[in-house]
Amino acid sequence: MLKQVADGALVHQSEFILSNAVVVRGRDGVLLIDPGVRAQEMDCLANDLSEAGRTVVAGFSTHSHWDHLLWHARFGEAPRYGTAVCAAAVRDELADPGAKADITAHLEPTGIADQVPLDLYGLITALPAGAARVPWDGPDVRIVEHQAHVPGHAALFVEELGVLVAGDMLSDVLIPMLDLNGAADPVEEYLAALRLLEDVAGDVEVVVPGHGSVGGADEMLARIERDRAYVLALGAGEVPSDPRIGPSAPPGWEWVSDMHEGQVQRLAGRS
Repeated sequence: MLKQVADGALVHQSEFILSNAVVVRGRDGVLLIDPGVRAQEMDCLANDLSEAGRTVVAGFSTHSHWDHLLWHARFGEAPRYGTAVCAAAVRDELADPGAKADITAHLEPTGIADQVPLDLYGLITALPAGAARVPWDGPDVRIVEHQAHVPGHAALFVEELGVLVAGDMLSDVLIPMLDLNGAADPVEEYLAALRLLEDVAGDVEVVVPGHGSVGGADEMLARIERDRAYVLALGAGEVPSDPRIGPSAPPGWEWVSDMHEGQVQRLAGRS
């Protein structure tokens, strides 16, 4: 079910790792950001939009990971945007004829493989390199592009509403996930991204992470500081004091500690 988080912005949360789809109302329809994971939940979102008399006039994928590239036929054929780097990464992925089968195989242990629709996967329209705004007939949506987490990652700031859609950043349940595959300095890339988000923090009233709980203005600043402390500790080879890992991890999220240990080992291997 859609829940309003600001006047003109709504969120639909999936059961799968609390994935958040975001709807921003425009004059003639809505912008749909990272629309969800399971077909049933996306169908529910389509029902909510239909009952409200709203159609999707534009989509946006914050980055090139599979769970942010999905779509449902009931959302229609509106353009689905992403940064130039994001779109290029997806294009390269889909050049492999086995890409969708690989996603399904990856999802088998989760038990949701048969619930994830891949027919319309990754049909992303590239925005010009360095594009500053989402092209649509609605409130201005500023693109805050950075290279943390994955190259071409974008947070979207709906300035008029004070809403920051953070993609896979600023989560209360997931630790910062560094780009340990391609970044020359993944720690500094992440810290640079946090500085970019900090630059808009004073105007943010609501922050919506890709996964986890929606937060207010004070929570936005707290999450930046928490993530910065985690990344600095990780880069220094220290044990982070972070409520998302170890004994304080929320019930059902203990696997995040395994993710942390994996990052520790991979960073050590790079050294």
